[in-house]
Amino acid sequence: MLPIYFTIGEDKHIKVIPNTQAQVNGHPVLTYTYNIYLRSEHEDEALEQQQEAELLLDKKLSPNYLGYITFEEPGRMFSYTPDGKDELTATEIEEIIENISHYRDHPGMWQLEE
Repeated sequence: MLPIYFTIGEDKHIKVIPNTQAQVNGHPVLTYTYNIYLRSEHEDEALEQQQEAELLLDKKLSPNYLGYITFEEPGRMFSYTPDGKDELTATEIEEIIENISHYRDHPGMWQLEE
């Protein structure tokens, strides 16, 4: 599944990589865990490949990694696990959950970038 990109707050650029591996009939299964990265202006293919390669690692190596959000009960219960050098605020987490929920509710949007 492709990453999704959006901006929260005034100008915090976010990249979300869904943590999905399984496929059903050739289509990705909707995931419940989303890795959150600060999107770099100078992001290149090598950095993107590194981030995707480390999805299965317990500890992410990217300096832009902000942790992950788990949808325990979509629409009702979520958890944020900070796991990078920086943490998101409660307001930023809420905004990210709203954005992810919008994409989850409209799966055709996953192909689009900001």
